[in-house]
Amino acid sequence: MLQNFNYLMEMLQEKQIGTVTRKKHTYVMYQGIESEYIYILKEGVAKISNILRDGREFNIAYVTEPDFISLLENKQTNNVFALFNVRVETEEATFYRVPRKAFWEWVSADVELLRIVDEFYQFRLSSFLEILQKMMTNGKKGAVCVCIYNLIDSFGIQKKDGILINFAITNEDIANFCGISTRTSVNRIIHDLKEEGVIDIIDNLIMIYNLPYLENYVN
Repeated sequence: MLQNFNYLMEMLQEKQIGTVTRKKHTYVMYQGIESEYIYILKEGVAKISNILRDGREFNIAYVTEPDFISLLENKQTNNVFALFNVRVETEEATFYRVPRKAFWEWVSADVELLRIVDEFYQFRLSSFLEILQKMMTNGKKGAVCVCIYNLIDSFGIQKKDGILINFAITNEDIANFCGISTRTSVNRIIHDLKEEGVIDIIDNLIMIYNLPYLENYVN
């Protein structure tokens, strides 16, 4: 969570801002579709993705704690269009839904809220660029290793034998995070990592046995 984000969460509660709940694999926002609201994740997991020019989906990030999911926007004349798709990845997810005009009025009148928004833009941009750089400079196998490593912060649970990624992610989603056109390549890389004893798949969850191996691609 961004520093001081609790300030915003308390503000939303004080203003009695309503929430909406969506089921798994339903979309909260669609790229290119006009939206009157800003959505803020309250509970659950959401995935942010972008549709590339060739029609492929490129996954950007999982949002797993209270955070903005739709603050980035594309303004054209008087309309505001979503830059990304936002899809629910848990059985349910709950979002605060704030009228966009009202939110920016709050920001203009509240220095602390303005600071939170600035931190969001800086953090989100720097984290996106860092992840992309690490994935794009390590080849396909390195990209998959970086992707798996990045899941630790959000979903990792320390176990006796390693780190369990307590979230089921498909090979197709890994491919979309890595910019790999087919999941067949990811299937082969996952198979190789299992053969090398780096990871295993247990009940559709990734178990990491050799963390330093993944760290070699991150560092």
